[in-house]
Amino acid sequence: MDVNRLWLGMFALFLSQQKVATDSTVYVAIDRTTWGDINLLMVSFIWRKRAIPLYWQRLKTLGNSNLPTQKTALKVALSALSAYKVVILGDREFCSVDLARWLGEQSAYFCLRQKKSTHIQPHGEDWIALGELGLTPGTSCFYNQITVTQSKGFSPVQLAGKWQRRYGGFAADEPWFILTNLDSLDAAILSYQKRFSIEMCHP
Repeated sequence: MDVNRLWLGMFALFLSQQKVATDSTVYVAIDRTTWGDINLLMVSFIWRKRAIPLYWQRLKTLGNSNLPTQKTALKVALSALSAYKVVILGDREFCSVDLARWLGEQSAYFCLRQKKSTHIQPHGEDWIALGELGLTPGTSCFYNQITVTQSKGFSPVQLAGKWQRRYGGFAADEPWFILTNLDSLDAAILSYQKRFSIEMCHP
């Protein structure tokens, strides 16, 4: 029995029953979780503040996943959702500009959280680390058509930054920096917030 094919068939039936309109925007989270010596890469469909697993793979070693493994997992999701506009959401493990470039090539949207050490070059200006942009609680920024990382030189792309005063009832201790191909600050931040639905999948 092909478990993946069976599960994806059930998922297709779920989409049909929920009457998810063709060409509508849907959200997919990629994440990794560990239980002792079990290290899982998980791709989940976010629906009504719940995360429905689409694909999961036990990694052979502990620690972060690599780009080929991430691509394999995301190909399953993109194939299952080919009739929709897909936004991929990833935390700082998935900050790679190579992943962002590949997702763009697949005609997918992405919101990938970046480390504050990541450098950007806005409109031909000097390179600057995200942590040096000067965000404080309650402030935000949006950079359009910029270049990211001196070594990779990935462009053009957008960067959304926001330091929430509070999120989920707690004071945020640092800003979000989101690498995206969405066209506005609100679209990027509202999309990335949906990633937190995946916490319900993990202990």
